[in-house]
Amino acid sequence: MGEARRRRRVGLWAWAAVSGIVSAAVFLAVAEALALLFGAGGSPILAVGGFVIDIVPQPFKEFAIATFGEYDKLALIAGLALAVVIASAIAGILQAVRPPLGVIALAVAGVLSVAAIVTRTGATVLVAVPAVAGTVAGALLLASLGQHVRGWQDTASAPADPAADAPSAPAVPPASVPENPAAPRSPAAMNRRAFFRTTAIAGASAVLIGIGARIVSATTSSIAAVRQALSLPAPRSKVTIPGGAELDIPGISPLITPNADFYRVDTALTVPAVDPSTWRLVVDGMVDQRVDIGFDDLVAMGLDEYAVTMTCVSNEVGGSLLGNAIWLGVPVRDVLALAGPQPGADMVLSRSVDGFTASTPLEALTDDGLDAILAVGMNGEPLPLEHGFPVRMVVPGLYGYVSATKWITELKVTTFDADEAYWTPRGYSAKAPIKLSSRIDTPTSGAPVKTGKVAVAGVAWAQPVGVERVEVNIDDAGWRPATLSTAINDDTWVQWFVEWDAAPGTHFLSVRAVDKRGTTQVEERAPIAPDGSTGWQRILVTVQ
Repeated sequence: MGEARRRRRVGLWAWAAVSGIVSAAVFLAVAEALALLFGAGGSPILAVGGFVIDIVPQPFKEFAIATFGEYDKLALIAGLALAVVIASAIAGILQAVRPPLGVIALAVAGVLSVAAIVTRTGATVLVAVPAVAGTVAGALLLASLGQHVRGWQDTASAPADPAADAPSAPAVPPASVPENPAAPRSPAAMNRRAFFRTTAIAGASAVLIGIGARIVSATTSSIAAVRQALSLPAPRSKVTIPGGAELDIPGISPLITPNADFYRVDTALTVPAVDPSTWRLVVDGMVDQRVDIGFDDLVAMGLDEYAVTMTCVSNEVGGSLLGNAIWLGVPVRDVLALAGPQPGADMVLSRSVDGFTASTPLEALTDDGLDAILAVGMNGEPLPLEHGFPVRMVVPGLYGYVSATKWITELKVTTFDADEAYWTPRGYSAKAPIKLSSRIDTPTSGAPVKTGKVAVAGVAWAQPVGVERVEVNIDDAGWRPATLSTAINDDTWVQWFVEWDAAPGTHFLSVRAVDKRGTTQVEERAPIAPDGSTGWQRILVTVQ
């Protein structure tokens, strides 16, 4: 009897865990549905996810990008979902065993969600309504389901009838005992039926409402259609691609990175939806006059094309977090000139609509020799939504985290002593010039190579100085000069290749670059924090 009772108790705890999961699902479904009315900022999952992104320690951030790449946010959401399932299951068990601890736990989760929502940039009190309503709905359901489980559990745990130990009468064949439909059901049966019915209805409703809210949220956004319909003026000047700029070698990175393949690393859990018709850029701080311009005002200043390679500070040696594009935009110096930066200022704190900030040296934005721009187009079309539509910053020679603010809304002229940007207190340098580097695109490490003539090829970059030469070392036999493509300009990468007569066996390939100032790429390996990785890429290939 003891073993049977223990099994029943474990089974009841399992259903109690289900009650917690279903209650949490109702919480989230109600919140997601109401977020359609009160704004996407009212979504608890997105708000908590954004909070986690903000507080995650630098080593975990590096691990996420290195492991999941552009899918780091998807991995975060999956992790949050798993945590919610586990926590809600525990809450369900607590409510069944020690009421009202489960409801209290769910309420605490609701309070934390509200805190995450109202502390986001630009949040109002109203955006907390979805989380509050979701918390109330989830708590009421959990209290009801917990009551059913407890009644069920109390019946299962009741002491055995002493008469059960007495000799029993001969069993009557079941067929000889007619069923009485009017016979009252036991309390345990009633609790079970009520529990299963309520759980099934609530669970199915939560799934339908939650998924429906996400679908409606995605399909009712008009920003994609606005971008599709947007027609940008023709540029006053276009980038000229010189002959010999692109090598015809299989496996090498294309000269211009397609928008769909361009890397994306930012802190936005969901892509902000910014309408160009309502977009504003404010220039304030240490300026002679505050400037407030709209999208049409910016475009009317005149657009030009610029070829610029962008690099993420999280790019490891040989990594893929960089790309080359043709950008369409207006020089930042022209916009800053409208405000008149004051003496003593040395930094511009750019701010995104989602609260992200970057610290860019003022001189990098005002130097006539540097093409720092406010970009509105990318590779012949308006900026893709995930790359900052409608306006972003692009600054040659600086890692993105100190320059490439997407969905930009503010330029604050200030000083490095007075202000710091998003990543500075998280272990990264306030200033981060891109480091001279090179990469082997083909052959790839671990992939078999056929005996005979093999093209060892890749890209190198040295913004804003330019690449003078690239050298390849095979099996430590000495450095061989590579043949370079014709660079578009000093702000873009250059392609290179070396023809190698590959013999059977395993071989080590290394690459390094030298810039136009005579500086050789740093050999020693260094991690990406605090201001970018260094080191010569060295790969092992097998020739068959």
